[in-house]
Amino acid sequence: MSQGHPYISHLTLADTPNAVPWARRHTVDILVRWRIPSDVIETAKLIVSELATNAIRHPADGEPQPAGYLSLANVSTFTLALQMTNAGLLVQVGDRDTRPPVRREVGLDATGGRGLFLVSEMADRWGHYPTAAGKVVWAELLLRNPGRSRSERADEAETRDEPDKAGGPVSDPLLIGRVLVGLREL
Repeated sequence: MSQGHPYISHLTLADTPNAVPWARRHTVDILVRWRIPSDVIETAKLIVSELATNAIRHPADGEPQPAGYLSLANVSTFTLALQMTNAGLLVQVGDRDTRPPVRREVGLDATGGRGLFLVSEMADRWGHYPTAAGKVVWAELLLRNPGRSRSERADEAETRDEPDKAGGPVSDPLLIGRVLVGLREL
């Protein structure tokens, strides 16, 4: 009996700011090779971007990393794992911070702090678990849903997020995520 190639990818990156674009590129490359639908690839890329950014911005000691070459003496690593499951795609980012991730409520004019909000809105499920070295934050994107397709769920989300009577903005986490990734790539 022949078994197919397991769809698992592991990548270890230095926890430096340039690791986030490398994590996104790796994700796209692997998922294209696995023939994942383009809408799922786009969503996975945004989730990887947010989780990798959190792994870099929140080192284990809780202190922000200094900029420049001096910070390279204290460089650590984080891991990115992509895995196909029976139901879909599992994205896992492991770092050395033992503190659990916290989804924060931020103001409209805040310049950061929306990463886990975006992950929770884009993923079908997400969570975290502790490891001996820190923690892993994971997100799952379902590829098969017998009840509804992704586009049907997106349509439902659009009707749920209609502007208020005063003409307020529509909250679209995928759009917000694309804008944030685009800004980071500048």
